[in-house]
Amino acid sequence: MRRVLVCVSVAALLVAGCGNEGGSGGAESAEVNPKQVSPEALQAAVKDERARKFYAARNWAAVWSDARAEELTGALGEAVRHGLNVDGYLEKVKAAGSPAEREASLTVAALDYAQTLAMGAVDPRKIFEVYEVPMNKVDVVGGLGQAIGGGDGAVKTWLAGLAPQDEEYKALQEAYVQYRQRADAEQRAAIQPGDKIAPGDRDPRVPQIAQALQSNGYLAAAQPAPQGGESAEGNAAAPAAKPSNIYTPQMVQAVKKVQTDYGIEADGIIGNSTLEALNTGAKERARILAVNLERRRWLERTPPKTRIDVNTAAAELAYWRDGQVADRRRVVVGQPDWETPELGSPIFRLVANPDWVVPESIAKEEILPKGAAYMAKENIVMKNGRLVQQPGPKSALGLVKFDMANDHAIYLHDTPAKALFASTNRHSSHGCARVEDALGFARMLADQNGVREQFEKALATKEETPVSLPNRIPVRLLYHSAYLDGGRVVFRTDPYGWDDLLAKSLGFEGQIRPRVKTHVADIGP
Repeated sequence: MRRVLVCVSVAALLVAGCGNEGGSGGAESAEVNPKQVSPEALQAAVKDERARKFYAARNWAAVWSDARAEELTGALGEAVRHGLNVDGYLEKVKAAGSPAEREASLTVAALDYAQTLAMGAVDPRKIFEVYEVPMNKVDVVGGLGQAIGGGDGAVKTWLAGLAPQDEEYKALQEAYVQYRQRADAEQRAAIQPGDKIAPGDRDPRVPQIAQALQSNGYLAAAQPAPQGGESAEGNAAAPAAKPSNIYTPQMVQAVKKVQTDYGIEADGIIGNSTLEALNTGAKERARILAVNLERRRWLERTPPKTRIDVNTAAAELAYWRDGQVADRRRVVVGQPDWETPELGSPIFRLVANPDWVVPESIAKEEILPKGAAYMAKENIVMKNGRLVQQPGPKSALGLVKFDMANDHAIYLHDTPAKALFASTNRHSSHGCARVEDALGFARMLADQNGVREQFEKALATKEETPVSLPNRIPVRLLYHSAYLDGGRVVFRTDPYGWDDLLAKSLGFEGQIRPRVKTHVADIGP
């Protein structure tokens, strides 16, 4: 029941726009006197198992004095900054018909809000086929009990500390509030996908594109015609000119700025990825930010200080060492329908000159139909009933594989297709992540783990040779389509449609933005 309540509250906030800052539901609607509530009445009123546990530990004594109720509603007023709506939490409080029901409903509201801030409004494991990233775990029942016993202000302080406290979460919050405030004033239809638009082209979508550029601050608004029925020369004004369908140089420069912000090749050519970015107006950006705030609430608050984070939405890797980002590089990740799953999975060894055991689906659909001559050319042989690409310059795994401990055959690796790293669309693999300058990255990790000499000897064999790492390196494969980069919030497109999938689970209606699937002819993992 809690999940339904929270999902509705998130959707209601963004559908309604920026009116009702933090919702209504002032303290007067939540007031209750604990002395009016007997243990017997409270036991009859409590239906939520978490609330039963909370009250059982307190011998069924009511806790919500007027002051505490006001403190709770004050804390719930901050829900808007998390992309949430206070009204969703106070619905049952307002509908309560007796002091015992109001008492129980206040506790459920506190627990619901606490659980959302601490662990998210929805469970990603129920939304996505695979979600195995380490998640935050908090005993909200025990936490509320301690806060209730902590005196004035303790409940509000406890709730405020449950959400992520890092710089990135706070930056996304600020951006969310700003876009939410602008959402009501913006009304425009989505630009439909279609043929590419090059500088100087004519296209009926150009006026919509200009409007989108103006709305998002990338292009100055067109000057309005003179008022009063006369032209600037004093003559009767001519009818308003029809918006031009020509893709002008000024628009090209504005589009390049959009492309840069969204990680798209800044060539000024408007393809479907650029249209997807242009379609993200203030309302859509607010929703994207709300979705990404939710993703961060799922994550454990103190991840390993030394780790690798791969953002598959942005196709970028960050290597954290002792709490600081020590290295960044591009990656090539799964294409739509071959998505790189969200995993937490450590690298436990480096494999020099790896074989590639071809997954049966790829073998059947993409290799066997090409025949024996193609397989010989690509150094692919049959071993134990499976196709295997042997080590060599054409190996899809390149010179090194970063072997990871998971049940999904997902890992990081090298690739001979170096040109893909220069592309802004790096969703081209069959699920694994190809690392830019993987050999240099492997050597750095080998150095830091005291196995560089072993790794170099393994490379020299020209045969598949594993080198175990004395300390496993945690890897998180994440999907963040809005994040902090160089001190500013940037957005990325939604290649897998996972923003929309999560938005639907949070109660949003329709797509956040149109999306066009692409398939890349590439046999590598």
